[in-house]
Amino acid sequence: MSQSYLMPPVADAAPMRVPAHEPLVEVWRGEMVEGVHHGSAVLLDPDGRVRLAVGDIEAAFYPRSAAKPMQAVAMVRAGLDVSDDLLALAASSHSGEPLHLAAATRLLATAGLDADALRNPSELPYDPVEREAWLRFDRLPSQLAHNCSGKHAAMVVTCAAVGWAHDRYLDPMHPLQVAVRATIEDLTGQRAATVTADGCGTPLFGISLHGLARAVQRLVLAPDDSPEQRVAAAMRRHPEMVAGSRRDVTTLMRAVPGLLAKDGFEGVQVAALPDGSSLAFKVADGADRARLPALLALLVDSGVAPDVLAPFAPTGLRPSGALIQTHPDLREKP
Repeated sequence: MSQSYLMPPVADAAPMRVPAHEPLVEVWRGEMVEGVHHGSAVLLDPDGRVRLAVGDIEAAFYPRSAAKPMQAVAMVRAGLDVSDDLLALAASSHSGEPLHLAAATRLLATAGLDADALRNPSELPYDPVEREAWLRFDRLPSQLAHNCSGKHAAMVVTCAAVGWAHDRYLDPMHPLQVAVRATIEDLTGQRAATVTADGCGTPLFGISLHGLARAVQRLVLAPDDSPEQRVAAAMRRHPEMVAGSRRDVTTLMRAVPGLLAKDGFEGVQVAALPDGSSLAFKVADGADRARLPALLALLVDSGVAPDVLAPFAPTGLRPSGALIQTHPDLREKP
């Protein structure tokens, strides 16, 4: 077993405070900086040591959908046993494309259930192309179209597999959510600072960026056939399920061999490479436009070749100097 996989006992919860964020991404127009997105970021070496820290990596924050791989691990530990494509969907924030809705339906059917078992809100597809098509044909919002329906479907299927009642599966005291909390605390190495409800109604636990980076590192370094390794492998084998055909998370996982990546609302991102290099960051103002340039800079610092990532670089957005270590070419003008 890898030494990086062996974690110390769960530590105290991350402190709840206003994070001391620093500049992460600059918005350029012509030869001037027009705007700046602040935030915090951490990059871990394969041995778990902090290679780069920007801002406040120890303050508690909400990981939003970047917590889904950990939630999926909890479900596999509890007894969820489905095909890789459906397990990837369980860890997804999908785009609401036809393949996602069909997969969520198949996932529910493995336990003889349908969309009536879901407790997430009804929504239009997250993908703008799919959303426009739904509006054009006057389709109503649905629970299956919600970007979190894969996670919710997996939760009710897990309850069915274990024998837990699934009508109250969103209650923080439900056995499933108790198991999710225990898994998150185990993977991050710290107790949850607080609990609230995510936008889809699922319990959401406050952790630190440092803890989140430790957790995703454990997924990619986990032993074969472990729940952690099963989730990581499923996401990397089926990146189309994790996000969607027009999403950067999916296309990046296809372009970078072995990359595991998951985004979250409010400018959250987590990623890890097969050698255990891992990262997590939060954009303070929640702007998604700052997420991709920050991710690209941290991936280059993790050893990914800049030419592999160059096609993804957005025009007019550049990582701040705090995120650039050995590759100043990332600051070239657009």
